[in-house]
Amino acid sequence: MSFARAVKRRAQAVLPAAIFLALAGYFGWQATRGTLGLRAYAARQQDLAQAETALTGAEAEQAAWRNRVTGLQGDHLDLDALDERARQMLNLSAPQDIIIPMKTP
Repeated sequence: MSFARAVKRRAQAVLPAAIFLALAGYFGWQATRGTLGLRAYAARQQDLAQAETALTGAEAEQAAWRNRVTGLQGDHLDLDALDERARQMLNLSAPQDIIIPMKTP
């Protein structure tokens, strides 16, 4: 009976520490490798940087198209843009133009 009592006493002494270590290990694992952990945060930051780069490129392209469209509006007409659009629509070219044939897809 003294052996069982000694085992029970040691188990009671070790059990709270073991539970605490298990919980600390679990939360430590989740903090580094969980879905909201440090690795996931780094991946989200990298995705955010790529998205911001794509946004910058899209905004630059949008500004270029906005400038071209503004050049074709009636209140302030850009003659170069109008000439370019007319030649493209009529399939004409000026004698000084260099024409490079392209394959159609």
